[in-house]
Amino acid sequence: MPRAALALIAAGFRRYSTYRQATLAGAFTNTVFGFLRCYLLLSVAAAAGSVGGYSGPQLVAYVWLGQGMLAVVNSWTPLELADRVRTGDVVCDLLRPIDPLLVVLCGELGRAGFALLTRFSIPLVVALLVFDFYLPGNPLAYPAFALSVVLAVLIGFACRYLVDLTAFWLLDTRGVQMLWVFVSGFASGLYFPLAILPGWLTTGLWVATPFPYLLQASADIAVERGGLGHALLLLGGQVFWVAVLLGLCSLVQRRGQRKLVVQGG
Repeated sequence: MPRAALALIAAGFRRYSTYRQATLAGAFTNTVFGFLRCYLLLSVAAAAGSVGGYSGPQLVAYVWLGQGMLAVVNSWTPLELADRVRTGDVVCDLLRPIDPLLVVLCGELGRAGFALLTRFSIPLVVALLVFDFYLPGNPLAYPAFALSVVLAVLIGFACRYLVDLTAFWLLDTRGVQMLWVFVSGFASGLYFPLAILPGWLTTGLWVATPFPYLLQASADIAVERGGLGHALLLLGGQVFWVAVLLGLCSLVQRRGQRKLVVQGG
């Protein structure tokens, strides 16, 4: 099974490496929006003194790491499972000797690896050249951030897989997908640091939902917000949500298999 998983990851990497023009266009778009978001938040910080307790260089790092991670975590793009359920092709997936959950997960890990080398790296290099970028002083922050990104990819995948699994009951998942995009963007810290929200809302998001662990947690680790102890706490939260969400994916998938009706069959 590990050999098959590695082959699937490599296949996912090769698949997305063929879209070179789309990759460059996406990196350019992320860079442009990085400039817009960065100057906007720096302007707010200059007028208000700070934004959620972040210094200027920390805000710069927060914005640009978020822009890069947006393509790596890729929490907005739906998976192909919903369409395969709608067309009935999922029956072929269920008959294969490898769990569809593992197949899609490995493909997503390959995609995330390619995005890390391209969509993440290009905006980050631009930010390092143009802005006063915050670099962690503690060397342990770098491997902690790397691990956090991997866990964020797993959380994002599990959430998207659950959204696609609703196709077993709804067939058309566009409404659920739109709701997921709106909520995850707001609650993950993509638009602004969650620290600027009311305390009760921020605490509720961190304690009861996986959303902040998609982007906010990794960015906070990179800018050393709260120190190494806080970073370990965030990593523990990510590990918890990975276990819960992947277990939930497996459970819902088994329930969906019993509900499956091939349209026209």
